[in-house]
Amino acid sequence: MQQQQNTGTQQGMMQQPPSVITTKDHLYLTDMLSWNLIAMKKAHFFAGQCSDQQLKSELEKVGKMHEQHYSKILTHLNPNQEAYGTQLQ
Repeated sequence: MQQQQNTGTQQGMMQQPPSVITTKDHLYLTDMLSWNLIAMKKAHFFAGQCSDQQLKSELEKVGKMHEQHYSKILTHLNPNQEAYGTQLQ
């Protein structure tokens, strides 16, 4: 019994994460990209509908924040390429 407990602790920790993405990781990354894209689009839409300039400014900041998060995730997924610019249409 003691031997079984030690086998789990004898394995060393990874110094660097593997360069593969599991299905679960892929689904989570897809969700994160979708959440940020949707939040960015909603903030942009509501900022366009808003008549209060202070609220409009805050909504634009929120949209920019989600756009930056979206770009940062893409940068991590494509480290050898520049972040993709997202354009609201």
